[in-house]
Amino acid sequence: MRLKTTIKVASPGRINLIGEHIDYNDGFVLPAAIDKCLYLTLKSNGDERRCTIQSKGFDSVLVVDFSELGQGTEGWHNYVIGVISEIQKLTPRLKGFDCAMESKVPVGSGVSSSAALECGLAYGLNELFNLGLDKWQLIKIGQNAEHNYVGTKCGIMDQFASVMGKKNYTMLLDCRSLEFEYIQTNIEPYRLLLLNTNVAHNLSTGEYNVRREECEEGLELLAKQHKVEKSFRNITLEMVQSSKKELRKVVYNRCSYVVQEIERVLKAVAFLKKNELKEFGALMYQTHEGLSKKYEVSCPELDFLVKLSLNNPNILGARMMGGGFGGCTINLIHKDAIEDFIQEASKAYKNKFNIDLTHFQTVPSNGTHLI
Repeated sequence: MRLKTTIKVASPGRINLIGEHIDYNDGFVLPAAIDKCLYLTLKSNGDERRCTIQSKGFDSVLVVDFSELGQGTEGWHNYVIGVISEIQKLTPRLKGFDCAMESKVPVGSGVSSSAALECGLAYGLNELFNLGLDKWQLIKIGQNAEHNYVGTKCGIMDQFASVMGKKNYTMLLDCRSLEFEYIQTNIEPYRLLLLNTNVAHNLSTGEYNVRREECEEGLELLAKQHKVEKSFRNITLEMVQSSKKELRKVVYNRCSYVVQEIERVLKAVAFLKKNELKEFGALMYQTHEGLSKKYEVSCPELDFLVKLSLNNPNILGARMMGGGFGGCTINLIHKDAIEDFIQEASKAYKNKFNIDLTHFQTVPSNGTHLI
């Protein structure tokens, strides 16, 4: 089969309507790819083992020798090196290439610009060199790159959403079985508005992994005490409550949040299918409360924006989205109220924190694809 010489790829970020921090806890999530993409132009360069990646956004160049993979000197380097390393574990057919990339996915906003990079590069190299990898292999390459090179023990949701997205659909993903269902998502006359706190977060500094360890500690005890298979899908809220004395307080809070959020996602999907958006929005607020008080991954800026939305009758639901400690709130808002709310929120946020608020609207869109 003749190899392509140059290809162009669009790889989207993602939103998650509900189901936060439970993809690594055997839960359900409801993500979608978005219409903000990372764009990559890739071409084979004739070399056996050398590649050059230029990033317009970071205004820097990374040169990699396949035979000497090590840690990069900038944060984005490790996503690239990780993808190359994971591909090499699966096939010897990867050759030298040059890549130019430009991102329209807001970095650090909780819409997973990292998954867009991982999946876009893996998808592009698969196409460029006819590697024969399927979509689930590309998803796992992205996840493993983050585990093994970046140091974030993420779940599968971000990479899944970036690859599998479908225009006008969200996806209910069972993170235990990896079965999923496309759900038509018509929220007219409402829109999805993201407000970016512009507070930087870096999940690999440890807090993300700490949450995962706390959940594992609690699950170990709960499964043993209640004699069930070790999965949060087998744990009820009653079990968590009956074991409260045996669990550390922080672990009790983490576990009760996980169990409640798994249940919330299934309720939310039922509401979405019946277009009961008011009920759906109420669950978004419950999720934020849990993330802020029980899972403790919010921050004052995120809490402020969610609280601001509560008194607005044109907003059905809002919550922090993504790993936390910064990033965006996602708001289910009537289209006629968007402009006024942005002005109100921007002014209040600037007065409170002396930080400029940024915003964007988005819609469920197609996953990673060739242009």
